Amino acid sequence: MVSESRAWAGRVLVVEDEEPLALGVVDAIRHAGHEADAVFDGAAALRALARGRYDLVVLDLMLPKMSGLDVLQRLRTTDQETRVLILSALSREEDLVRGLQLGADDYMPKPFSARELVARIEAQFRRRLADTPYPHRVDVGNGVEIDLLRLEVRRGKSVQSLTPREGEILGYLLRHKDRVVTREDLLAEVWLYRNAQVETRTVDIHIVGLRRKIEPDPDDPILIQTVRGKGYRWAGR
Repeated sequence: MVSESRAWAGRVLVVEDEEPLALGVVDAIRHAGHEADAVFDGAAALRALARGRYDLVVLDLMLPKMSGLDVLQRLRTTDQETRVLILSALSREEDLVRGLQLGADDYMPKPFSARELVARIEAQFRRRLADTPYPHRVDVGNGVEIDLLRLEVRRGKSVQSLTPREGEILGYLLRHKDRVVTREDLLAEVWLYRNAQVETRTVDIHIVGLRRKIEPDPDDPILIQTVRGKGYRWAGR
């Protein structure tokens, strides 16, 4: 039965070394009306991505032959469009932060429910349909200019890349700079979660990464300010 919550059928690659788990995820994705394939190691994932176009990759971090982080890094050298959802039992925050810095769009810890995983996948598909162009360039002062089309931060002669998700967050903050943006706002409008009350630190981790790239002093942010107990506010130009 095709899920009523999706706008179109996407194509998903599941990269997971536990074969029964991978095939179970594939079955759940197909049951929701999408296409899905599975591979069981990092090298096979790169071969599959080279052969065919996928809209989203469900990527475990602990893989044989090549780690999930290495797969993600290789993917992002040539492809900024394919969505990536990290699925991992790793609890070390630095691994999750590294994945998001490399361009992952979301993550789910193991164990997980197949229903929530499909909901997260479909949220990414809706995000693609809802993407709208952002202002081309934003001068935030202190010699920093953000190019949201090129996904670049220019500081003098230095150029640093933004991930697609970071660009989306910045675009949303800029469009709503006259008010406080809650974590629930970002989960609902940027991640397109149908239930924005889910327990996840992905918003905070992305904000930390953004501050490192655009703030004069990330430890004392003046552009993306935290409003205690509420969320974030864009305080730049």
